[in-house]
Amino acid sequence: MSIPSMEQRIEKLRERRAKLELGGGADKLEKHRASGKQTARERVESLVDPGSFQETGLFAEHRSVLFGMAGKETPADGVVTGAGSVNGRLVHLASQDFTVLGGSAGELHSSKVAEIMLQSLKTGTPFVFINDSGGARVQEGIDSLSGYGKVFYTNVMLSGAVPQVSLICGPCAGGAAYSPALTDFIIQTLPVFQRISVWFAVMSVSRSVWISRCSAGTNMAVFPGSPMWRSCIHPLV
Repeated sequence: MSIPSMEQRIEKLRERRAKLELGGGADKLEKHRASGKQTARERVESLVDPGSFQETGLFAEHRSVLFGMAGKETPADGVVTGAGSVNGRLVHLASQDFTVLGGSAGELHSSKVAEIMLQSLKTGTPFVFINDSGGARVQEGIDSLSGYGKVFYTNVMLSGAVPQVSLICGPCAGGAAYSPALTDFIIQTLPVFQRISVWFAVMSVSRSVWISRCSAGTNMAVFPGSPMWRSCIHPLV
């Protein structure tokens, strides 16, 4: 048996990378685009300066074996994370991939998000979270909830230290609604706003917190039609 050459190994790596970058697959990507939405990677490309994005965690794989998850491929575990520049300034970001299990957040998915948030804190750069998720991944049970707990904790760690910007680009439920509520800016795309498809659970609790933080000037919601929405969100629909 011959040992693969370095060129063959590199080519295999490129093939694997190209497959993973398709997320849930070409058919799901087309269905996603047909609904009028950009893919997770297209949103990142629309936001950052051309050629500046450096991804981390592309080859991440979950460890769940229950409820049909054994051997199931979840490219990048459903979230694109990394760093890039916006107008020449460094930012760290995460973009949930709805084509991979509905963008649901499993243990590793959330760990990737929390880790890139910590990189934002260490470097003093803004963190941008593009949300498009059905919430926690139920197949992973308590592990997925633990993962989202890490995200919430890191949201609090970043609060007051670096700017946190959340984009609501799909039917965000559960943790995908809670985490944005802990950030400084929330930007919602027009199609999502029209469908009223962000579900804020325990509204009776979060509403009073939301209002008090907004009145204190620590949070701001940007709604369709505003100048900031037109300049920041339109290409990310």
